[in-house]
Amino acid sequence: MAANATHCAQIVTPKTCISPNHRFSSSRIACFGSEAKNTSWKTLKSVSCISQVNSLSKSYDFNGLKSKSHVTKAMSGASDNQTLPGLPIDLRGKRAFIAGVADDNGYGWAIAKALSAAGAEILVGTWVPALNIFETSLRRGKFDESRMLPDGSLMEISKVYPLDAVYDSMEDVPEDVKTNKRYAGHSNWTVKGVVESVKQDFGTIDILVHSLANGPEVSKPILETSRNGYLAAISASSYSFVSLLKHFIPIMNPGGATISLTYIAAEKIIPGYGGGMSSAKAALESDTRVLAFEAGRTKNIRVNTISAGPLRSRAAKAIGFIDMMIDYSSENAPLQKELASDEVGNVAAFLASPLASAITGSVVYVDNGLNAMGAGVDSPAFKDLDIPRAVKKSDIE
Repeated sequence: MAANATHCAQIVTPKTCISPNHRFSSSRIACFGSEAKNTSWKTLKSVSCISQVNSLSKSYDFNGLKSKSHVTKAMSGASDNQTLPGLPIDLRGKRAFIAGVADDNGYGWAIAKALSAAGAEILVGTWVPALNIFETSLRRGKFDESRMLPDGSLMEISKVYPLDAVYDSMEDVPEDVKTNKRYAGHSNWTVKGVVESVKQDFGTIDILVHSLANGPEVSKPILETSRNGYLAAISASSYSFVSLLKHFIPIMNPGGATISLTYIAAEKIIPGYGGGMSSAKAALESDTRVLAFEAGRTKNIRVNTISAGPLRSRAAKAIGFIDMMIDYSSENAPLQKELASDEVGNVAAFLASPLASAITGSVVYVDNGLNAMGAGVDSPAFKDLDIPRAVKKSDIE
């Protein structure tokens, strides 16, 4: 490689005019590569790169507790046919359905943005009672700042579908839910109904993302959890993924990918994460392996799950102990920083891309390495050990 090569992050985006509610084809490529000055792409013999939607350039708060948003430089105006250096996360021509997006600060939203930045068309399934508020916020521009993509454009959502993944079909819906005023005015919101609507509107999808979970008794220890509460957690948090894949797979293009979100409580004890939610996440991880075999053999569909660290999302705040879990992670994880949602989004984009074509049936940890720890090093028991800590700003000035 030329001696004067410089490393850069590139998001290549031809400008297009996209009207709301209209099917579109995005043309973004997210990649990291090496740009050799005064050297044409065709003559570039070797590159060193990492595929990712966001730049490796991060600004950290050196107190070891928080990381600021990532910064990504953008380059636009290149042709789709231009040869690019590096290993691009190229999802142009792909269509993704993300189940479980109801606001702009959760992992589902971050995954949608990452997929969009890589060129995928975005469809969203939103819990029916939250649909009106979500669509109103989108329409009024309340999410415009968080919709911003690395090239300066706004993420476009082709269509938002009402979805309650607890029910496979209308025959499964209790009468009190059917007549609930929060569901009034909406139709085809069961899993089967949504898939039928997507098929009618768009024909097929390539990527399925499961970003939803619910446990009505999550704040209760498992010994105090009722049968109904336990089964409700399993239904909403794990079987919902099975149902979505079961109904979507007939309209998924061969070679597609699915991604769900799990949590370390599936494997280890997290006091306070109760109500059967830890059991639901364990089931989700087990189902990931079995479905990887079944979907892989029948339609070459890859099935993976991301074990994400704690995030201060609206849904997590409802549990009541999210701040404590974030502080614990910051104190004990190998990387002493707060996890950003787009770090999970970046990994999801990779897993959905051809770069991960041999990865299936896997639990991929995106938690600053906390899963690797066997003990909490902030314990008084380790007070006499010389344990390394994050570099403080005062130490490098």
